[in-house]
Amino acid sequence: MSTTNPITEAKPETSSVSLPVVSVRDVRKNYPLGETEVHALRGITVSIEGGDFVAIMGASGSGKSTFMNIVGCLDRPTSGEYRLEGADVSQLNKKELARIRNQKIGFVFQGFNLLGRTTALENTELPMLYSRVSKKERESRAREALTLVGLGDRLDHFPAQMSGGQQQRVAIARALVNKPRILLADEPTGNLDSRTSVEVMEIFQKLNRDGLTIVLVTHEPDIANFTQRQIVFRDGHIKRDEVVARPLVASEVLKTMPTIED
Repeated sequence: MSTTNPITEAKPETSSVSLPVVSVRDVRKNYPLGETEVHALRGITVSIEGGDFVAIMGASGSGKSTFMNIVGCLDRPTSGEYRLEGADVSQLNKKELARIRNQKIGFVFQGFNLLGRTTALENTELPMLYSRVSKKERESRAREALTLVGLGDRLDHFPAQMSGGQQQRVAIARALVNKPRILLADEPTGNLDSRTSVEVMEIFQKLNRDGLTIVLVTHEPDIANFTQRQIVFRDGHIKRDEVVARPLVASEVLKTMPTIED
């Protein structure tokens, strides 16, 4: 009987050619529904390269959320292969997937998911509580991340003392502190007004220019137009996958928008 540990064995393949951050091959995901079976993904094959900024789009039930759950190691495919930086993570168990999530993936959600009785700094430190990072290092990295998203002067503020846009910035900072290889953002502008949404996209564009791979789920074409590539799902298939010829530049768009008091 093999005694190998899947976490130890799930290492990137060595190659002189740069591997995609995400490589999905013929991935299918089925869910039981009573006596029938729902085919959420029907043989998806797609690669996302390091430094890509990708929008995932599609109507409700199209498969985009299922795809993101698999990419984010929140779920496993029924069949097919998913490699994250060359490591096959398709069949890892829940504990192993949790470790991969903490080490390599940052998450930003529509609902912010901040702890109400915890300061911005403390909220940002949370992911590091599950890793071997000293208290001093946790605080230093949290301060750095909050400063990066423009909240260096709000470290001690609680969520109730911040606007929606500021709370989402805290959520972005929290997603960055473990230095992820990929950032997954699920409708990150869904609860924000138009200007604040563009401000969030400005942060994402800056992070992407600095080399971070970002995959963003959105149902808003205006938001998708700030990304470099759009993948559209329909009925468990990829309907369209194309490069955005001229992505909108958030910093330029902001110049044309009225200022809103924070």
